Amino acid sequence: MSCFSCISSRRRKDGSRIEIDNGIRSSSRYSADSSGSGKRKAYYDEDGSGSRKGSRNGKNKIGSSQKGNAARSFTFRELATATRNFKEVNLIGEGGFGKVYKGRLETGEVVAIKQLNHDGLQGFQEFIVEVLMLSLLHHSNLVTLFGYCTDGDQRLLVYEFMPMGSLEDHLFDLDPGIAPLNWSTRMKVAVGAARGLEYLHCKANPPVIYRDLKSANILLDNYFNPKLSDFGLAKLGPVGDNTHVSTRVMGTYGYCAPEYAMSGKLTLKSDIYSFGVVLLELITGRKAIDCTKKPGEQNLIAWSRPYLKDRRKFSQLADPLLQGRFPVRCLHHAIAITAMCLQEQPNFRPLIGDIVVALEYLATQTGSPSKSRAHSPSSQSPHRRLDSRTSAISV
Repeated sequence: MSCFSCISSRRRKDGSRIEIDNGIRSSSRYSADSSGSGKRKAYYDEDGSGSRKGSRNGKNKIGSSQKGNAARSFTFRELATATRNFKEVNLIGEGGFGKVYKGRLETGEVVAIKQLNHDGLQGFQEFIVEVLMLSLLHHSNLVTLFGYCTDGDQRLLVYEFMPMGSLEDHLFDLDPGIAPLNWSTRMKVAVGAARGLEYLHCKANPPVIYRDLKSANILLDNYFNPKLSDFGLAKLGPVGDNTHVSTRVMGTYGYCAPEYAMSGKLTLKSDIYSFGVVLLELITGRKAIDCTKKPGEQNLIAWSRPYLKDRRKFSQLADPLLQGRFPVRCLHHAIAITAMCLQEQPNFRPLIGDIVVALEYLATQTGSPSKSRAHSPSSQSPHRRLDSRTSAISV
C-alpha cells in the first residue's frame, strides 16, 4: 500500500484561541489534505442542470456561471492581512499539503485560508484542479470556495469557514468533557454527506468521482450540517461506453476501494466504498485505521467483517459512547446499508441515490431508542428493500 498518499492532519488540542482583527475567536480544526488531477471543464448548478435559473429550456453553455458564484483572485497581501501575517494563533489545521488558517477578509467575512507548502505533496496541477472543481460545482453539501491566490510562487485557497471543524474531530479522541455525537446527529451527517455525493455522481454532467471521501474531509457548520471539502483528488467520471477511468492510485489508506487500489480503475462505485467506511466510522466511533489498537483491530473493515456477516452481532458494532441510545431497528438497517457499500465486488454496491433514500428514511426514525416502532405499510418499504438485499451480503 506504499502507493497511497496517506496523510494525517495535525489537529489543535490545546484549546488555544484564534486572534483575528484584534478579536478573539474559538479555535476550529481543518484538514489540509488534497491533491489530484482532471482536465475537462464544466459548470454545474445545484440541480445539476449546468444552466442558470430562468434560462430558456436550461440550455446555457457549459462553462457559464451565475454571477457571484465564481471564485475571485486574492492578492497575497490581502490574505496576509486577513490572517495577521499567518500568525500561529490563527492556525487551525495542518497536513502534508500545507497549513490552514482562520482569517477575516476586508468585508468582515471569516474564512479558512489554506496555504500550500512549497515542498508539500500538492503540485500546481492539483491546485488548479481544486480551484476548477469548486468553482464549477455548487451544492449546499459542498464547501464553498471564495477564491485563490497565485502571487509569485504562492498558492492559497480561500474557503468558507466551518466552525465545528471536521467530522473526525467529533468522533475520535474526544477531549475530556466533550459530548459525543448522538445517533440523530450521526444520521444527519450521513444524509448530508450522501446528498453531496449524489450531486457529484448524479447531477453533475459528466459525473464527478470524489476519490477522497473520509471523515476528515467532511466539515460541519454550527448546526452539524455537513459539507464535503478538499477536491484536489476529484476526477471526471467515465462517459459514453467507458466503464471506468484509469489513473494512478491516490487517496487515503483505509478508505480506498480494493479494486481501485489493485488496478487503478476508478468508478463511481469507488466512492460508494469510501462512503461505507465513513458510515462504519459513524456507527462504531472507530477510525478506519488506528495503529494504537491491538493487532486484528487496527483496520476497521477487517475487524468489522465478523459482525457485518451476522445480524445477531450487529449491536456489538455500536459506538460504546452512544450508551445504547439509538433505535435498534435503525441501527440494524444502517449497518445493512454500510455492508452493501463495502461489498468487495463494485457492481454489488448500491447507487448513491438509493443510499440517500434509505438514509433519509432512517433519519426520520431516530426518536425511539432501543424499541422498534410500528410502521404503516408505506413506511416499511425501505426496510423490506434493505432486508431483501442484506441476504446477499458478503463482506
